[in-house]
Amino acid sequence: MEEGIVRPLRGRYSPQLGPVAVMAATRTDFDDLCRLLNRDPKNGRRLFTSRLLTKDGEPALVGPIVGAPYAVMVLETLIAWGASRFVFAGWCGAVSPRLKIGDLLLPDAALVDEGTSSHYLPEAVQPEHRCLPSADIFGAIERALVGAGAPFRKGAVWSTDGIYRETPSRVCRFRDRGAMAVEMEVSALFTVGSYRKVAVGAALVVSDDLSELQWVPGFRDPRFQKGRRALCEAIGKLCLSL
Repeated sequence: MEEGIVRPLRGRYSPQLGPVAVMAATRTDFDDLCRLLNRDPKNGRRLFTSRLLTKDGEPALVGPIVGAPYAVMVLETLIAWGASRFVFAGWCGAVSPRLKIGDLLLPDAALVDEGTSSHYLPEAVQPEHRCLPSADIFGAIERALVGAGAPFRKGAVWSTDGIYRETPSRVCRFRDRGAMAVEMEVSALFTVGSYRKVAVGAALVVSDDLSELQWVPGFRDPRFQKGRRALCEAIGKLCLSL
C-alpha cells in the first residue's frame, strides 16, 4: 500500500519517547493512572486534545482518547515519536449475556465496523474484518490481570463509529460473529498496529449492557467502579514490568 501524503511529524520540540505508551480512553482512567504512576496530570504537554505525560525510563501516558480516527491520530504520532509497544485501556458495552457490568474483557480479536481501518487494509479485505492484538502485549496484559487478582474474560469486541446506531439487528449480527462487547477504538488500533509493525493490546471494563437489546447504563454502578479501578491498578503494575 502506498503511504499517505500527510504524515505525523517529528518536530524540533517533539519528545523522544521510550518504547512503551499507555493510552487511556477516558479522563477518569487517565487521572487514576497518573496517580498510580506518580504523575501529575497537569504536567506534560498537549497532544491534539489529549494530555501526554512522559518520564525518562518509564512508559508514556496519554489520554483521553475517544473514537477510532482520533485514536489512530494519537497512535501514529506516538509511533513517529519513538514508541513501539502500546496498551489501550477503555470501556465497553456488553452484547453477550456472559458479560456483566464491571467485568473486565481482554480482547483477543476485534471486528471492524469503523471507518478508519479500511484505509490501512487492502481493498480485497471484506467489511467486518477480524483483526488481532499483538501476541506479546496480549500476553503481558493477561499476566498483569492474573497477577493483580482481577477476574477477566477473553473474547472479541465489535468496534463501531455509530455509538447511537447500535441497533438490535446489528447487536445480534456482531454477537453471532462472536463479539462479546462493543466499543469505538480497538479494531482501528489493532489494524494500525499490524500495518505499522508495532505491538498493540487492549483491556476494557464493561460500563453498560446491551445484551437484552435494551440499554442498561452502569456508569454509577459500584461493580463498574470496582472493575474500573481493578483495570487501572493492573495496568499500573504492568507499566512497571514492560
